Amino acid sequence: MPASTLPHPVGTPGDPRAGGSDTRVVKALEDVGLPATFRFRYPHQLSGGQRQRVAIARALMLEPSILLLDEPTSALDASVQAEVLNLLDRLRAERGLTFLMVSHDLAVIDHMCDRVLVMQHGRAVEELAREDLAAARMTTDYARSLFDASADRMLAPAGGAA
Repeated sequence: MPASTLPHPVGTPGDPRAGGSDTRVVKALEDVGLPATFRFRYPHQLSGGQRQRVAIARALMLEPSILLLDEPTSALDASVQAEVLNLLDRLRAERGLTFLMVSHDLAVIDHMCDRVLVMQHGRAVEELAREDLAAARMTTDYARSLFDASADRMLAPAGGAA
């Protein structure tokens, strides 16, 4: 597949959302904190955090109510990861979005999710509320191993020390 610039999701012939696409592209970039000039850049011209913001902008141009976020911060350093998570939090609040997040990083899940479904080999093995995750109330060894791998970066419960 050839490299594409940001307008492609709404520039597809026959797509009813294609009208006014340049305005929509600029708005989507602004929504994720990038300047309008980024609409002409190719992926190899962007940093990892910028690529992630552009991916989010592309998805938002389609005006979804649900976003599937597959390891949205896995290749980012800690400071850029925090920026992207804060951006996602803001966009969720502003747009009333629902996120379906796939991640092996329970610190990210703890920060972003109200409920957790732990899967192993494509099967659900445990479902946890955010409070259960924060209190380390897991019943399966697999969920416990994921928790142990991320526990040092988990957020403290509200009112607790970080």
